[in-house]
Amino acid sequence: MVLKKDDDARSEKKRRKVNFSTIDVGVEANDCIKFFLVSSHEEMDRSEGSGVQVDMNQFFGEDGKIYGYKDLKIHIWLSIISYHAYAVVTFESKLDGSKGITNVDQVLKNIFGESLISEKDDFAQTFSRERHYIRDIVSTAEVLKKYSSEDEVVRLKLNEPSVGKLYSRLIPVLLLLVEGSSPVDTTDPRWEIYLAVRKAVDQSGDIHCLLLGFATIYHFYHYPDASRLRIGQILVLPPYQGSGHGRQLLESVNAVAVSGEDIYDVTIEEPSEYLQHLRDCVDTVHLLSFEPIKLCISSMSSKLKQGGLMKKDQKVRFSPSASIVEEARKGLKITKKQFRRCWDVLVYLSLDPNDSCSTENFKTCLSNRLSSEVFEKDSDIRGKCVVDIPNKYGPEKTFVMFRSNSMGEASTLSADIAKSKAGEEEQLKQLVEVRMKEIVGVADKVAANCKKLGIQPFQ
Repeated sequence: MVLKKDDDARSEKKRRKVNFSTIDVGVEANDCIKFFLVSSHEEMDRSEGSGVQVDMNQFFGEDGKIYGYKDLKIHIWLSIISYHAYAVVTFESKLDGSKGITNVDQVLKNIFGESLISEKDDFAQTFSRERHYIRDIVSTAEVLKKYSSEDEVVRLKLNEPSVGKLYSRLIPVLLLLVEGSSPVDTTDPRWEIYLAVRKAVDQSGDIHCLLLGFATIYHFYHYPDASRLRIGQILVLPPYQGSGHGRQLLESVNAVAVSGEDIYDVTIEEPSEYLQHLRDCVDTVHLLSFEPIKLCISSMSSKLKQGGLMKKDQKVRFSPSASIVEEARKGLKITKKQFRRCWDVLVYLSLDPNDSCSTENFKTCLSNRLSSEVFEKDSDIRGKCVVDIPNKYGPEKTFVMFRSNSMGEASTLSADIAKSKAGEEEQLKQLVEVRMKEIVGVADKVAANCKKLGIQPFQ
């Protein structure tokens, strides 16, 4: 019997060792979680084979893994009617009582908060019980733009109780779909939210309202008597992406800025790569019809068409004048930095795509400007050495600076500088390639839109 107990103890120890190795390895959250956006309880059963791509790893520790479960599956449904959530967690086995086990239920509560519903029947009832949730909130909103028979952009104050409650339900969507996002303070009266909504009338004459996307806007004080509109967050929900709703939200913000005498300019807080691309397209289109810039673009285009421009001898000023930048800021509320991005696209659009000479000159000027912006600010310290000179009064405050020559330690320094310059040239080449890709991408999109409208840029 003693031997039998020892065998059982060894077997139990071995079993527990195998199970705890599962905890040590874990499983990435993205591999076991599926996320669905649904507009009815019937869609829940039809959505099993598909889902929205979201990064769930960010919510599960530094390594993004879930520990202590075998064959773990988590399905999460989010209602795009009321923005309640419902989750189902299943697994083959779980190690109970271990400190290493991930508390999945608690993590889900941390993400969805009060909008998380524990019972499927209760979740299903929200589709009918709150079918007019969005409609009731936007019923008193200011309509900023109606861009189709059903779609429009409206504006609301975030510190209004019902609007703040809606935003609290949208926070999980932001956290899941917008990388690096964080909630804003809904009690601050300077926050607004712009909603892109779709209003449709059913056969009985009842009006239904769907939320397509939204943007949060903050009014910053700008000395002495103006305010700066900053777009904090902007998101179009996955079912409605690719249909121009994000552009309509941006256009609405710009329209509010241009129409307001006390608005200084419009900025965006840490825009994603796609949002920056969209903003470049929108602002470039606005600048195409901005009369003060046309002569400047024409002059720049003419210079780029005149022969080859050698990098060392290049004297063409590639940046717009300060006065033009200021006029664009006053007339279109475009910031200096954003204007310069659009300037590159406008100059590129003014060139003949079949003229390889002017295109090459464009790249040369762009390269020189990027080099000046990124590297030349440090050129005054290259080739200089600093040597401490000890003395009895203040050894830590005394030094001599001299420029190196080709002898002794200066020779080593010169070699280091040569390596540094080679590295800078490679970095500059990569910067130019990236920027050219951005410029061409925006230019192609703008040119396509102009073609649809029968507009010929700068011709």
